[in-house]
Amino acid sequence: MVATLKPSVVEQSPQSKVVITWEALPANFVLEEEPVESTAQPLIAGALRESLELIGYIQPTMLIASNLGICATMNNNLVIKAPDWLYVRSVVPLVESKDRRSYTPHLEGEVPQVVMEFLSETDGKEYSAKPTYPPGKWYFYEQILRVPTYITFDPEDRHLEVYNLGETVYQLQPQDANNRYWIADMGLFLGVWQGEKEGRNGNWLRWWSQDGNMLPWAVEQLEQERQLAEHERQRAEHERQRADRLAEQLRVLGITPEQLS
Repeated sequence: MVATLKPSVVEQSPQSKVVITWEALPANFVLEEEPVESTAQPLIAGALRESLELIGYIQPTMLIASNLGICATMNNNLVIKAPDWLYVRSVVPLVESKDRRSYTPHLEGEVPQVVMEFLSETDGKEYSAKPTYPPGKWYFYEQILRVPTYITFDPEDRHLEVYNLGETVYQLQPQDANNRYWIADMGLFLGVWQGEKEGRNGNWLRWWSQDGNMLPWAVEQLEQERQLAEHERQRAEHERQRADRLAEQLRVLGITPEQLS
C-alpha cells in the first residue's frame, strides 16, 4: 500500500481550517446505498467506459468506475461521495483480484483526474459548495479532493458543463467549434450525441479522438465491420463479373482464356 500522506489543511475562513486525512475504511464498514436517480444514468456511464475499452484505452493501472464512493476524512469525520463516473490514471492494484468497495485517494492511488455528475431533478446538490460537514459535492471535489476536471451533464436538456481547476477554484471551460470539450488528462474530446442505444433514445455523452473521430460503441463497431465485409464482398463480386465478361468477349473472338495463360 501507498504510505498515508501528511494531513492536508483546507482553508475555509481566516478563523477556521479543515484538516483532511486519507484513511482506509474498516473491513466491516457498511457503505450507505443511494438509489440511482434514473435508468439513464447507469446506461450513460457504461457507454462512456465501453467505447474506451474497445480502443484499448483502459490500462490495468487505471480506475474507471461509476457510483464508487470516494473517501476522505474531514476533521476526523468520514466523508464519502459517489460520483456518477470517475477516471483515475494510476491506482495501487488490488491483491487477489478483490472487488473495490470504495476508493481513498493518496492511500490507494492518485486523486481522480475526472469526475462526472449527471444532474438530478432534486436540489442541485451537484453544485453545492457547502464547506461544513457534511460538505457539498462541489466543495468536496474542488477544495478537498482537488479534482482537475469536474463535469456536469443534464441528459434531459443535453446541457454539458466542464470545469477545470484553476489555482483555487473551478473555472467553466468554453466549447470548441464542434461543441465539444477537450479533456486534457485523457487526451480526448467529450461532447453530446443524440440517438439510440440499449433501447434508450436520448442524449448521450460520447468521446472523440484528437483527430475528430467519434469512438464507437460495440454495436456500431460491429456494424462498421459488417459494412466493410459487405463492401469487400461486393467488390469481389464486381471483379468476378468483370472477369466473366472479359472471358466471354475473348470466346466471341475465338480466343480461350487458356490460350492467354
